[in-house]
Amino acid sequence: MTAVTETATVIDGKAVAESVVETVKSAAAELKQAAGVVPGIAVVIVGEDPASQVYVASKGKKAKECGFHSVQHTLAEATSEADLLSLVEDLNNDPQIHGILVQLPLPGHIDDGRVIQAIDPEKDVDGFHVINAGKLTIGDMDTAFVPCTPAGSMLLIERVRGKDLSGLNAVVVGRSNIVGKPMASLLLAANATVTICHSRTPDLPATCRNADILVAAVGRPEMVRGDWVKPGATVIDVGINRIPVPERGEGKTRLVGDVAYAECAEVAGAITPVPGGVGPMTIAMLMANTLVSACRHAGRTPPAF
Repeated sequence: MTAVTETATVIDGKAVAESVVETVKSAAAELKQAAGVVPGIAVVIVGEDPASQVYVASKGKKAKECGFHSVQHTLAEATSEADLLSLVEDLNNDPQIHGILVQLPLPGHIDDGRVIQAIDPEKDVDGFHVINAGKLTIGDMDTAFVPCTPAGSMLLIERVRGKDLSGLNAVVVGRSNIVGKPMASLLLAANATVTICHSRTPDLPATCRNADILVAAVGRPEMVRGDWVKPGATVIDVGINRIPVPERGEGKTRLVGDVAYAECAEVAGAITPVPGGVGPMTIAMLMANTLVSACRHAGRTPPAF
């Protein structure tokens, strides 16, 4: 945590992400020296989606910074599902690769679910395979891979509230398999009392006002308003939305979260900004998961984050 406004403490995701990456770097160097193992990550992208290209480039850059063996497979939009599954199988069998990441969304003619479930669960550093999802749900944190965004969000919560959330009410707005559900599992494992809200939840603001920890992961710009927030609550904004800013010129946009930041910062005890909050944590935790996979494959104990 760094900057303190007159009201909420602003949770600095960049600083926490950098501390995670520093741990990864030193542990990767130690693993190479002690066991001759270099953590390897393979990123697969199908098609030319500009946002995906940016994400993939940043992942590759961060992997190299961590001293990883980093491979990128860029496939044409027209690549068949069979060819993609064949590549995944090759990567499953490649001993130099410890983490496999298939960039979503895939083109419409390819079944996302079938491809994700084809990844070896022990190399599923995105944490999307049903085996990892199941392990997380039953609280098997020692062998599960946790999806990177909720894992990073949890680290930010721990910086403010500690690891034991006994006695605290947590509300997660959003029930996606990628963020909402795994976030709820992590909060439960830390002994919080958890409520998951979604589009069918009646009187959503009233439920949110009961939250000591409020996680917004719904993909609607600035939906959570200041009067939804309990005074002193920890607010984690997972949303990344581009909204038009016509006053800056035609076609200009800016990034906002799912939380109306200025309003909520006046009430919250601690809050993540957008950008600079949860975003940097996602890539940092991807590096952490890849390192953990490499350590497990080498029969060594991975570091704690």
